[in-house]
Amino acid sequence: MTFAERRAGVGLASIFALRMLGLFLILPVFSIYAKDLPGGDDMALVGFALGAYGLTQAFLQIAYGVASDRFGRKPVIVFGLVLFIIGSFVAALAGDIYGIIAGRVLQGAGAISAAVTALAADLTREQHLTKVMAMIGSSIGLVFALSMVGAPLLYATIGMPGIFALTGVLAILAIYVVLKVVPAAPVIPRQPGWPSFVEVLTHPQLLRMNFGVFTLHLMQTAMWVLLPSALVHMGGFPVAEHWKIYLPAVFLSFVIMVPAIIAAEKHGRMKLVFNAAITLLVVVQVGFGFFGNSIYALAFWLMLFFVAFNVLEATQPSLISRIAPSHAKGAALGVYNTTQSLGLFLGGVLGGALAKHSGAQAVWIACAILALVWLGFGLSMTMPAARVRRPAE
Repeated sequence: MTFAERRAGVGLASIFALRMLGLFLILPVFSIYAKDLPGGDDMALVGFALGAYGLTQAFLQIAYGVASDRFGRKPVIVFGLVLFIIGSFVAALAGDIYGIIAGRVLQGAGAISAAVTALAADLTREQHLTKVMAMIGSSIGLVFALSMVGAPLLYATIGMPGIFALTGVLAILAIYVVLKVVPAAPVIPRQPGWPSFVEVLTHPQLLRMNFGVFTLHLMQTAMWVLLPSALVHMGGFPVAEHWKIYLPAVFLSFVIMVPAIIAAEKHGRMKLVFNAAITLLVVVQVGFGFFGNSIYALAFWLMLFFVAFNVLEATQPSLISRIAPSHAKGAALGVYNTTQSLGLFLGGVLGGALAKHSGAQAVWIACAILALVWLGFGLSMTMPAARVRRPAE
């Protein structure tokens, strides 16, 4: 990779990381904070608040990608980050659950993921695109892990309004990275992209990947409707102490995950590792639902969840960039990010509704069934062949 490609990869991964860190910091503590808000005793509303930003992301992700084709990547990314900043401060100033929902909807209106990944494709040669996508995917997994550790400490220090305000500040920093760190995008003539959407939507391998990212993020959001309260009630852990559970779980997950991915790439066993991670998700959901009856059991299942999540979050963007036809990468990334956002939204909504009407165990069972369906798709998928590099590369 050239210096410019490395700079682009680090800069774009940083934009994702700064934005997603703010979103992930909310997950481990929001359901606890919401109990003291007017309307926050309704688990369905709490779940909706957690997933609301995914709803507007789902509606706008493709539109942002198309707009970035017409008006340029960087202006569209900055515009989306400005909306995200406004939403963050609306949520910080909210006095009830409905104000939080309004702020989360505005946060989601900054649906820049497709535009950022399209910019990565613009700035990176074909033979190195997988590396950049893996950098972006790994950055998301890393900040998710960091947020699980840092959120309880921040919540104890600055409270939930402070965390929302911090998300806005991080997005301001992301704008600086866009304008000053990421190289300028080359001028690329683009053809009208609507026919490529039809091709992407009927591509069997991409359909499998889209269902996978939908399922992964649905489970992620649904889990955080339940887990913080479970740690409080079952283990007697106040929120400020939750880092004592998250930190060992996160650390152990990376000890297991990193060698697994390296070995998979080195020995051509990515499909095996990929499907093993999905299988682990099934086991984790069953474990939470039927064997999560102590603080130690919750910590164990949480660690295994982090292993599976980090493997899948780091590998899926790379696989999408390799599977998608070269002339339809932007369309593929737009659809991929849209289905991811739908999963985030429905995870909060369905997780809260199921918990309210059928109990927590119903949430874990539903997630386990979805993961089983994903495993069926994963077992039947064809992994993209590794590109043969020419000596000059």
